[in-house]
Amino acid sequence: MRMEMLALLLSLTLSFNNIVGLDSVTYMSPDSVSQLSEKDLPVTIDNIFFIGNKVTKEDIMLREMNIAIGDVYNKEDLENILVLDKSKLINTRLFNSVEISILHLNETLVDIVVNVSERWYTFPVPIFDLVDRNFNDWWQNQDKDLSRTNLGIKLYRNNFRGRNESLRFLLQLGYTKQFGITYKIPYLDANKQHGITLNFDYAENKNIAVRTVNHKPVFFDSEETLRIRRNYSIGYSYRRSFYSFHNFNIEYNYNTINDTIVGLNPEYYEPTKITQRYFQLTYAFTYDRRDVASYPLKGHRLDVLVEKQGIGAYDDIDRAEINVSYSKFLDIGKGFFVANYLSGFSSLPSKQPYSNLGALGYRKDFIRGYELYLVESKNFILNRTTLKKRLISTVGNMRFMPIDQFKKIPLDIYFKVYFDSGYGENFENYELNTILSDRYLFGTGAGIDFVTYYDSVIRLEYTINRENEAGFFLHFKKEF
Repeated sequence: MRMEMLALLLSLTLSFNNIVGLDSVTYMSPDSVSQLSEKDLPVTIDNIFFIGNKVTKEDIMLREMNIAIGDVYNKEDLENILVLDKSKLINTRLFNSVEISILHLNETLVDIVVNVSERWYTFPVPIFDLVDRNFNDWWQNQDKDLSRTNLGIKLYRNNFRGRNESLRFLLQLGYTKQFGITYKIPYLDANKQHGITLNFDYAENKNIAVRTVNHKPVFFDSEETLRIRRNYSIGYSYRRSFYSFHNFNIEYNYNTINDTIVGLNPEYYEPTKITQRYFQLTYAFTYDRRDVASYPLKGHRLDVLVEKQGIGAYDDIDRAEINVSYSKFLDIGKGFFVANYLSGFSSLPSKQPYSNLGALGYRKDFIRGYELYLVESKNFILNRTTLKKRLISTVGNMRFMPIDQFKKIPLDIYFKVYFDSGYGENFENYELNTILSDRYLFGTGAGIDFVTYYDSVIRLEYTINRENEAGFFLHFKKEF
């Protein structure tokens, strides 16, 4: 009888599509039930069923959910809780889709059914990567040089053992010869709060940037290996609540350069040194309340990163930095959305090795319109704001695909306008890059975002900056 009822439920599944900002929920004990009117009559969760999880363990899914068997909730509160639980399950990036439905057994007793479509977890991915900071840097600054590419293979095994563990192997040739292995276990304990990550990376280059002139890296080529980097790290993670993540990491770095590099830039490491050995401690905190992490439209996220390079016996570098960023996403109705990103960075001391300089221009900390430049800064502040309109939201059905996980292809298209601004404070006596340092910079423009499955985002943007330089820019990641 129960399975028949579940089959009936699936035909009547309700999808909750609007994320409700609910920081806390009302839990009702049995003693309080008699004090409520019939209108507020609570329901008790009799059972929780999971469907479609062929690999993922149920306890991993329950870790993301606020409900448990035997809980008593007001009906409206329960619906709101399940909306948030759906978002949390999606943000594990284990599933293509998640639907949560309520099966009413009687007026006060319900079952919860969680129906998921799992992703494809094993990816042997061929590597054909550009080595430069972004596509535009490669296209214009490096004149579309195909030798500046990496070839190889990455082997990902996500959701290893069905416990959201991940295993990564990397074998890469080309511009950067690299080998790496990473094993991440997010949950070691029964309460699923403590995790560990082990990592080793080895990389060598025959072409590296030896200095930056007028905010553009200058590269040197050689038939000999110019730089070797080795990184050993172990990380500890702590996640007590649903939305807060603490990560502690200790690394040992052993880097070497060719004598030729010292001749070209004596301060590439510490003056005249060809080796750089140091321990590094990192603490990272994340508070993430976004609706969909791969392309958020609602919610907010806070990141705090504190890092110290140079500790104990190996201290070829003595450097500290802090980076704080906050992003906010708003649905303002009728298919319009606003996103804002604020980031601040500070580092010590004022004089640092070239290889360890921080800058506006790495990762997501850049001003649109300045993709071609590095604004190396000991301190910077950055703000990015986007207004977007959803033009298309559809799901294509590729019935001919032999793998179920690839048969449905979602596609969302957004038109957007944006304005970015920032300021970077130059290092002392760093005279090679002064044009864009210590100045208020901005870029503004319009573009189109294409969003599809497996977190794929393509951004086409046309931007003009403060220097009245304008152009089209192509990106393959979300804005922030």
